[in-house]
Amino acid sequence: MEKSEQGPLATIPVQALSLTLTRSTIKMLHSPSWSIDKTNSVHDLIICLTGHAQYRIAGETILMEPGNAMLIPANTHFVGRSTSTELYTGIAQHFTLNVFGRMDMFSQMDIRRSIALPRWDMLEPMVRHYRETVPLSSTTLAQHHLFMVFLIEFIEAAFMGWREQQEATVDNPDALSMAVMVAASRIAADPLNDQIVADALSATPYNQDYFRRVFRRQVGLTPTKYQEFKRMERAMALLAAGRSVKETAALIGYSDSYYFSRMFKHYIGVSPAGYKAAERRHRDGHFPRGEEDGQVVYPVISKVKDADQSSENDAVPA
Repeated sequence: MEKSEQGPLATIPVQALSLTLTRSTIKMLHSPSWSIDKTNSVHDLIICLTGHAQYRIAGETILMEPGNAMLIPANTHFVGRSTSTELYTGIAQHFTLNVFGRMDMFSQMDIRRSIALPRWDMLEPMVRHYRETVPLSSTTLAQHHLFMVFLIEFIEAAFMGWREQQEATVDNPDALSMAVMVAASRIAADPLNDQIVADALSATPYNQDYFRRVFRRQVGLTPTKYQEFKRMERAMALLAAGRSVKETAALIGYSDSYYFSRMFKHYIGVSPAGYKAAERRHRDGHFPRGEEDGQVVYPVISKVKDADQSSENDAVPA
């Protein structure tokens, strides 16, 4: 079925993340005799453009070829060597990625060490441009933002799951906020799963009633209502793709299309049929007065948030 993909970073506010490029980009240009044996104090993302190489990291053998990306975590010993007769080229960028300026993002994730980058046909010219234009001895704003594109692509493809929150961090307010975002990310990634809220909450080391209150305060909705809203976002994508209201209801788990329509209007602020009509007008270039930029603005979840702030009840209104 069609669905709106939610990556692991989808629910993390941009201001919560802090990316630092700790040195200028290494423009890899390695001969067939090249080899390396070292440990970096920061993370290192390597993207291969030409040639082949082999790395050994923590007992694992990694083969690099054009379009592959590999993360070498901070303080991890590795050895590598070229395995091709042509030049082994690409980029290697040293960086840190922290949440709230102090918690390493990768310490909260289980990720694959290396992956073939999706959409390499689009990314390859961007990587080449990045390699050709970055300064030799400094970092720039443009470099920072372009690298974030590569890093997000890597994380989206390499992400396997969030690690369980540790008891030792319970009293850390930053860790609590991180736990909320991890729970929100899990719910957003699988909103059609009836058990996802229970699973997400049970993975935290906090009292569940307390955690629900903190979740509501930070996200604006209780976990159950947040799941419902994410289901309605899936419905929006299906309706915009041409699915009927009845088909959409069934695909997101509602046997009663009338109840689905009530829920959709409750969260989105317009009926499913009204949303489909607005999308058609949007495609035809017709926008309501005051919305000439083409963005139809619905109240979406504002009313739900307001109602949620006045009640501790986690039930969804009919």
